[in-house]
Amino acid sequence: MRRIRVIGIGSGGLDQVTVEAVRAMNEVAYFLVTDKRGKDGAPDPLVVARGEILARHLDHEPVLVIVDDPERDRSADGTRSAADYDRAVSDWHAARTDAWEQALLDHDGDAGFLVWGDPAFYDSAIRMLDRVLARGRVEGEVDVLPGISSLQVLAARHRIVLHEVGQPVHVTTGRRLAEAVEQGQPNIAVMLNRSLEPLDDLPDWQIWWGANLGTEHERLVAGRVDDVRAELERARAEVKAAAGWVMDAYLLRRPS
Repeated sequence: MRRIRVIGIGSGGLDQVTVEAVRAMNEVAYFLVTDKRGKDGAPDPLVVARGEILARHLDHEPVLVIVDDPERDRSADGTRSAADYDRAVSDWHAARTDAWEQALLDHDGDAGFLVWGDPAFYDSAIRMLDRVLARGRVEGEVDVLPGISSLQVLAARHRIVLHEVGQPVHVTTGRRLAEAVEQGQPNIAVMLNRSLEPLDDLPDWQIWWGANLGTEHERLVAGRVDDVRAELERARAEVKAAAGWVMDAYLLRRPS
């Protein structure tokens, strides 16, 4: 029975791939890669970045099976409420599941899925592959190889611990940051960050921020939110302009 291997590849740095992940990447027959190519036809920079990681660690030329990413409703009207957002994501996942299932049916051998960071944090690959196998048309078993998450790299770069002594750390998305603040969470790690606007309501909080961690375009900013707010916007824009993509994460700590 073939294996479908979900491989964590770190937050973007070529050297953030574990030895276990390198071995798995060299064992699969091909890699199924979702292409989020823009409307202008420009190459998806994250597909390019995956190619660079494979070039560094494979002992042979990789076989890439490219699947176009289905359209996802990101409009203000389509994601206005929590229910609207959940519905948009569910529809997107269903379309991706269809595309992945067909690609797996069309190709034999073990397949690799390269996941940014660690598959345990805000990634849908495991859920969608479970859906594919539940349909019964694709035979195989899924195994997961952990990766170095952006939160781990963030903490290492800033030389911090994500929580204070004996305190919890709450991991959430930028979309749900306000909810975490209202809950009274003292240490909030934020991923899937589309905008820095939620920080405007937290001027006195301490922030440790990083973008494209581990890559040549890595940027770090730390300080009181109100003091570094403008610097954060500049750094985020500069990273995206230089790399063609931006993935940022940050830790917020409530003022004592």
